[in-house]
Amino acid sequence: MNKADSERIATILESKRYKEASNINEANLIVVNMCSVRQSAVDRVYGKIKNFAKLKAQNPKLKTILTGCILKKDRPKFAKGFDQILRFKDLLKYQPKYQDKSVAFIPISNGCNNACSYCVVPFVRGPLICRNHKEIIKETKNTIKQGFKEIWLLGQNVNDYQSPTDSSTNFAKLLNMLNEIPGNFKILFTSPHPKNFSEELIDILAKCGKFGKYLNLPVQSGNDEILKKMNRNYTVKEYKKLVKKIRKKIPEIRLSTDVIVGFPGETKKQFQNTAKLLKEIKFNWAYVAKYSPRSGTAAFQMKDDVPLKEKKRRWKTLNDIILKNK
Repeated sequence: MNKADSERIATILESKRYKEASNINEANLIVVNMCSVRQSAVDRVYGKIKNFAKLKAQNPKLKTILTGCILKKDRPKFAKGFDQILRFKDLLKYQPKYQDKSVAFIPISNGCNNACSYCVVPFVRGPLICRNHKEIIKETKNTIKQGFKEIWLLGQNVNDYQSPTDSSTNFAKLLNMLNEIPGNFKILFTSPHPKNFSEELIDILAKCGKFGKYLNLPVQSGNDEILKKMNRNYTVKEYKKLVKKIRKKIPEIRLSTDVIVGFPGETKKQFQNTAKLLKEIKFNWAYVAKYSPRSGTAAFQMKDDVPLKEKKRRWKTLNDIILKNK
């Protein structure tokens, strides 16, 4: 989503007669499009400020803008390091300047109505807003005409999609419409939520010849108590049942997942439940994150009581399991 937004920001800047610099040292304007999902991403942006100060000393004309997902608490510390903190509005109405000539990122929605206790997305992107399905189809056709072979549909929870102009057009039906577009291309998407991954959606994916046969299905934890604290609204049993259905109807599916280790209160025994789940399901990939407190979230009120050293150990344990699965 961050990359897709950046491609549209590039279009806005070029409409104002800016030209892309060959490298950062030659730039008169630097725009940083920030992500706040993990603290490490925020820290990386903060770490760039000293380098920008050196560049400004060499080029007095240089201006810096910070945009993207910025928590309210982070704004004061960034205000001193950037000339302007700016929100680019109505990004989805702009045609993106694609950075990759083979992969097109197409947002189908923005924001999220879920309230996962660790997540800042609802605070920085707001509630769910879906794009008109006709706009999505038009943009997809345009990318195919340009020769793109891989189309990624983006949303904080894609299976919450519902067209604002036709309530009967949900995510499954949108996929079916895109699948009917002529051309040699693959459709992929990220990220769905296990709690409302419907039978209809599984059936459509099984029938869609252009579906890329890859699915990221975030589990976050293999323990029901932790899932409840995360406000994920499904159990491990329900998740495993869903995976079984998907693999039965789409045997060739490649499956990845997202996991958070060291969530507040996660015991060693609860973590072992997650390790057991990863061994059982045999994901092709897993994106494992060490929990970091995010201001404004429900989990921020919980005690971050798993030491960093233990989080790193748990991260390595899961990473080793995934490497063995490959």
